[in-house]
Amino acid sequence: MSTTISLGEAARALGVSIDTLRRWDRSGKLRTVRDDRNRRQVPREEIDRLSASPRRDATGRSLSARNRLEGTVRSVQIEGVMALVEIEAGPHRMIAAVTRDAVEELGLAPGVPASAVVKATDVMIDRHR
Repeated sequence: MSTTISLGEAARALGVSIDTLRRWDRSGKLRTVRDDRNRRQVPREEIDRLSASPRRDATGRSLSARNRLEGTVRSVQIEGVMALVEIEAGPHRMIAAVTRDAVEELGLAPGVPASAVVKATDVMIDRHR
């Protein structure tokens, strides 16, 4: 019998949300099994299968369930417990409001490679120049 892990562990291993895994289960993209308490469990083979075949965008770059833009930190402005982090990713520039703790834990500073992960519920506006 195959070893299984919880939906939360599977989500962390794949870098997606639990809700994404539930949608994948309903659509047939992910095979889950139920434990004796009727909780979804994910066979380790499914993690290996999905990890081995990353999803790609039209340019062939890997994407997670969320859009991930690889770039470089251009500036970090810290004020109190919050910070504004500007990331340049190709022709795109994103500014995110994050906690000071996050900046320190991630070691964010100008010139550091970083990713901007864009969630569907969050929209950042940038003025064209």
